[in-house]
Amino acid sequence: MTKIIGLTGGIGSGKTTVAKMFMEKGVPVYIADDKAKKVMESQMIIKQIKNAFGGEVISNKSVDRVKLAQIVFNKPDKLEILNKIIHPAVQKNFKEWLKLNETAPFVMKEAAILFETGGYKQCDKIITVVAPKIIRLERVIRRDKVDEISVQQRMNNQWTDEKKIELSDFVIENIDLEQTKIQVENIFKKLNKV
Repeated sequence: MTKIIGLTGGIGSGKTTVAKMFMEKGVPVYIADDKAKKVMESQMIIKQIKNAFGGEVISNKSVDRVKLAQIVFNKPDKLEILNKIIHPAVQKNFKEWLKLNETAPFVMKEAAILFETGGYKQCDKIITVVAPKIIRLERVIRRDKVDEISVQQRMNNQWTDEKKIELSDFVIENIDLEQTKIQVENIFKKLNKV
């Protein structure tokens, strides 16, 4: 049975960078955010989102993710409604993807809210990527071209690093790229022995 390694970390921590490092080593990696965007293109999901949030979040027969984000990111009850629509569909997609990769010694599931959704319970091991808050803020502002307040709101919807670290098997401190590569290499070697 293929082992599932959870890969998580707060927004701007560098999860995707770390995921790519594992991919370069031949590890199949499921990027939950990318799959969630694909899932949101399904007519059934678009209909559920429209019913829950109204027609103003639909543009050109697809979900306007910017408008939807403005609604959910500072209202936990609205975010929970959205998660109840998206997460079961992503979970189903992950199970299908897992079947395609069942011969790999281990696969990685990269998800920002792995703990918050309970997805960590399906993982054999968990890696949490961390970085100082100021660095994370700068990365997200630069990457998403958003203001500090909206990044802060997104951070507030995620568990703290301390809480994630308590439940993690490995922690990668992602500040310096070369140091991150060394940490990835060490964890990769350990996972191959599991």
